[in-house]
This record gives sequence, structure tokens and C-alpha cells, in this order.
Amino acid sequence: MLELPLLLVVIVVVALVFDFTNGAHDSANAVATIISTRVVSPRLAVTCAALLNLAGALLGTEVARTLGGGLVLPEVVEHSQLLVLAALAAAIFWNCLTWYFGIPSSSSHALIGGLIGAAIAEAGTQSLNLQGILQKVLLPLVGAPLLGFLAGFLMMWATYWVFARKRRQRVNALYRKLQCCSAAFMATSHGLNDAQKTMGIVTLALFTFGKIPAIDVPLWVKLACATAMALGTALGGWKIIKTMGSRIFRLEPVHGFTAECSATMVITLSSYLGAPISTTQTISSAIFGVGSTRRLSAVRWGLAGNLVTAWLLTLPCAGSVGFLSLKFLKLLNP
Repeated sequence: MLELPLLLVVIVVVALVFDFTNGAHDSANAVATIISTRVVSPRLAVTCAALLNLAGALLGTEVARTLGGGLVLPEVVEHSQLLVLAALAAAIFWNCLTWYFGIPSSSSHALIGGLIGAAIAEAGTQSLNLQGILQKVLLPLVGAPLLGFLAGFLMMWATYWVFARKRRQRVNALYRKLQCCSAAFMATSHGLNDAQKTMGIVTLALFTFGKIPAIDVPLWVKLACATAMALGTALGGWKIIKTMGSRIFRLEPVHGFTAECSATMVITLSSYLGAPISTTQTISSAIFGVGSTRRLSAVRWGLAGNLVTAWLLTLPCAGSVGFLSLKFLKLLNP
């Protein structure tokens, strides 16, 4: 049987690998609009997003606490050291699969699904905090994209009303400058929500090994996870950037600014409420909301259907992989 310290090291390393893939997969969230509108170069956008992701990841721990103890009951899985490894394996698998095909799915829900599936494999449904899953996962799963869409739609209409008599070129020239600020806020809010999820998983692993007495995130965990996500973001998920930046509808700087501001508001609020939402779903739905104000035919709704299908499949698919991963790991390590 693996020595517990060695197994813990493996889990932490795998968690940081997941955080790296999360950053690469979700870098599009912060930079897709600013790249597609050609406000800055792709490499500069990704580099700045990486640094701001790093900063955002250090601003809070509410989401980390939710992942660490709000979805599964710590007292039930207290000695289930392989559970976290199985959850991470499921999330990495789903991230890599959707990354390969350029699908902007949710890394967050992949990790949550893997954790829930592994917990069920370990101790049945009694290991789940059903109230926490309902309040922190299922309701935000529906609510965050809807809020993102509505915020994008309303903000865009307000912008049209304010600048109704201004020349389009002058408006876009103004928003080219403003979009640098909105992209920076988006990158920071992405780090605030997404990097905390891996912090919570690593903290849960430390708890199951008895290395910490409660689900409180150590400083070194914050720094390690924030750095891993920043490095992944610097790599850039170019296929997903293309999907979000140009395949939904043709973005101009005013659209990019509005979508980013709308998504940032939803993500920041969710982060401080401890809800691990999908930043990918939120920014994508905000882009759809902004595009809908032009005309319905301007948005590729067929693509929207494909994205929604991928979003709905993420939890059950990652959960199934998490379940099977734990069973497989127990066969190797009885």
C-alpha cells in the first residue's frame, strides 16, 4: 500500500496539474473578447490575464471552503485518501477532452462532478451534503448563466440608449480603451472563483490525511494553486478563445466591454457568496446576451445549443468518471 505522505504528495501534484489545465482551458474567459476585438495582441492579453489570475486567486477563500467541506461531508470521508485523487482524475480527463475539441465547458463542474461521483463510490449518497449541492451547485448552475445573459442584454441596451446619437467609430474608440479595464477585472474575478476550487480540494486532501484539523486553507496552498492557474493561463487555450471570441457573433469593443463587465459582476458576487460557478458559462452567456441586442439572427444559436449540451453533460459525465476512477484506484491499492 502507498505510504500516506507519498500519496498526499501525489494528490497535491495532480491537483496542481488540474489547476494548470483549468487555467489553460479557461484563459479564454478573460481574453477571448479583447483578442477578437484586436484591442491588444493575443500574447500580451494572455500574459496580463495570467498575472491577474494570480492576484485574484489570493483575494478570498469562500469558494475553497465550499469545495472543501460544503459538498461532501468531511466526517464521512475523513479517511478516504483516494477520493480526492479520483475526483481530480475525472476533472482532468474532462478538461483535456473538451480542450482538445475547443468546447468551452466548465472546469468547475468537472471538478465538482468528479468529487461527487468519487464520494458516492466511497460511501454512497450519505456522504453528500445535499443542501450544499443544491444551494452552491445546482441553483448557480442555472442561475449564473441566466444572470450573465440578462446582465449582458440589459447593459448593452443601456449603452445603445446612452450613445444613440454618437458615431459608431467614436463609441468603439472609447470602448477600446475601456475594454482593457474590463478584461483586467474579468481576469481577476476568474482567479478569485476558479483557483479557489483547487485550493478547496487540496485542503480536503490535507484534512483526510489528518494534516490539518479543519477545512481552512493554508497560505502555501493558496500560493501554489494561484501560481499553477496563472501558468496554465499563460499557455492559452487558443481553440476555446476562437470559439468564444468569434464563433458566437462578431464582437466589437463595445460588446466585449459590456460582456466582460456583466460576467465580472456575476462572478464576483458568486465568489463572495461561496458559490463555485462556471466562469466559462457566465462569460459565454453574457456574450450571447450582448449579441441578442443586435438581432437574434446575429447570434449562432446552433452553437449555443451545443454549448448548453456540453454544460449539462459535464456534471454527470465527470461524476461517472470520478466514480469509476475511485473503484479502479481501490483495485490497485486495496
